Amino acid sequence: MEKIRIVVGEEDVKDRLDLFLADYFEDISRSSIQKLIKGGKVQVNGKNPKAKSSLKDGDTVDIEFEDEEELVIEPENIPIDIVYEDEDVAIVNKKQGMVVHPAAGNYSGTLVNALLYHVKELSDINGSMRPGIVHRIDKDTSGLLMIAKNNEAHEKLAEQLKEHTTNRRYMALVEGVIKEERGTIDAPIGRHPTDRKKMTVIDSNSKDAVTHFAVVERYSNYTLIEAKLETGRTHQIRVHMKFINHPVVGDKVYGVRNQKFNLEGQLLHAKTIGFIHPRTGEYMEFSSEIPDYFQDILRKLK
Repeated sequence: MEKIRIVVGEEDVKDRLDLFLADYFEDISRSSIQKLIKGGKVQVNGKNPKAKSSLKDGDTVDIEFEDEEELVIEPENIPIDIVYEDEDVAIVNKKQGMVVHPAAGNYSGTLVNALLYHVKELSDINGSMRPGIVHRIDKDTSGLLMIAKNNEAHEKLAEQLKEHTTNRRYMALVEGVIKEERGTIDAPIGRHPTDRKKMTVIDSNSKDAVTHFAVVERYSNYTLIEAKLETGRTHQIRVHMKFINHPVVGDKVYGVRNQKFNLEGQLLHAKTIGFIHPRTGEYMEFSSEIPDYFQDILRKLK
C-alpha cells in the first residue's frame, strides 16, 4: 500500500472530504475517491469519515491507495532542462507537453521519471508517485518548477506556497485586447458542477483565488500579459482569464472554439519563480525565456 498524509490548510476548511481529495489528486476521479473512503482507506485524525464530512484547519488526512496504485516508477533518461541544483533544491524548466508526475494510465515519460534518472535524491513526502514535487504546472504549460531533494526542503518550500510568499510570474497570450494596463482577478475557483475535469469560478465548494496581471504588449486581436499568482489553484490563470472573457490562446479546455493558430496547447509560460532557500534563508529568483513556438506567434502578430 502507498500511504500519503495531507494536513488541511486554512483555505480548505470549506471543503467536504471527497471534494477536497478530488481537488488534491486531480488525476483521480471523485468516484474513485469515494470508493477509497467507503472502503476505510481514508482517515481524518485517525477516524473513518464519510465522504461529505467537512474539514477543519489542521486536520490530518491519511490515504492508503489500493494495490493497483502501488507501482514502481522507473527512472528514464529523458532530457530535461535543470537550470539550478544544489543539495536541497533543483529548478527545472519544463517543456510543453510533459506531464509532471505519473498517474493512472500514464506511468512513464513524465518529469518525475526524468528526475529519478537525473537528480536521484528526491523528497518522499508526497509518496512514490510524486517524489520531489512541491507544486505543479499543467501538461501544456511550460516553465519553471521548484523540486525538493529532501523532506526538510520540501516542507519549507510547501510552507512558502501555502503562505503565498513565493514569487511566481507567468507570460500568457490571451484573446482580445485588454484596455486596462493592469488588474486583479479575485474570484473563487472550484470544480465545475457538471464536468469534474474542469475548474470554474464558483461560490460553492471553492477556494479563494487571486491573480494579478499587467499588459506587456497589445496586438490587433490579442494581448500579451504577465500574470502573478497570489494563490495557486488548479488551472488558475486559465480559468481566471476565461472569467474576464480573455481566455489564453491555444487553451483546448477553456479557450475559444475556433483557434487561429495550430498549437499543441495554451500559450502560457511559467517565466519566473522566486523563493527563500530552505537551508540558507536567502532569497533566490530564476527566470526563463519564452519558448520558441510562443515567440513565433508573437513575431507573426507583429
